[in-house]
Amino acid sequence: MYLNNLNPSVKALTILGLVLVLALLFDPVTPFLFTVSTILLTFVFGTFRKKHYLLYLLPFTIFAFGMLWTTIAFADAPADPGDTMTLLLWEVPREDVMVAFSLFFRILAFATLSLLFVFTTNMVEFLLSLMQQLRLPPKLAYGVLAGYRFLPMLKTEFGQIQAAHRVRGLGQESGWKRYRRFAVPLLAGAIRKAERTAVAMESKGFTGSRERTFYRNLTVRKKDWLFPVGMGLLLGFFLILSIHFGYFSWYQGQL
Repeated sequence: MYLNNLNPSVKALTILGLVLVLALLFDPVTPFLFTVSTILLTFVFGTFRKKHYLLYLLPFTIFAFGMLWTTIAFADAPADPGDTMTLLLWEVPREDVMVAFSLFFRILAFATLSLLFVFTTNMVEFLLSLMQQLRLPPKLAYGVLAGYRFLPMLKTEFGQIQAAHRVRGLGQESGWKRYRRFAVPLLAGAIRKAERTAVAMESKGFTGSRERTFYRNLTVRKKDWLFPVGMGLLLGFFLILSIHFGYFSWYQGQL
């Protein structure tokens, strides 16, 4: 799909710019519309497991709802106490409600943008793009890539250590002592793998120089620019709607 084939650096910089703009806004309408649009765009133009997306979005939703509730329940005295509204049979100042929903939808907007990137981006291609387009030092990039590759191996080794301990009758303990026995062999194995990886990279001529060739060359194509332009226009359109209906507001220390 389109989002999965975008240049990762262009996608990351676009999302970072959108997050910075949304962080400066403090009205509920713009982040709400942008959150809904981001979810729709991710589902329509991305290829991933939809069930996993909903599971990852759930903790952010719970956190945002907690922020909504605490902002209303523990808000400071409003500037106009007479301007109130009824929310779930509870009369609360309208100003506090607007602040609470602004925080709620800002959190969801940040979360949906982050999930768009995570679920439609190959991490290996992302690191390659950082080196090729943003000039990230290869030593740092390949170090992160090696650590990323080690994670599934550590999970497998952890299962093997657990099985070995059960065979030897050492799996009955619980708490800190049990996990301390797991930590030592896992750490020793990780150190051995890191040493072998370093030796293998040096033997293949890896020096960490920026002037190097790549087997997979990633470029910025014309269709990659459609993403930042389209997302920018979408956010601008929602800003115009928010201004038109009188909800627009910059962040001015309203918390």
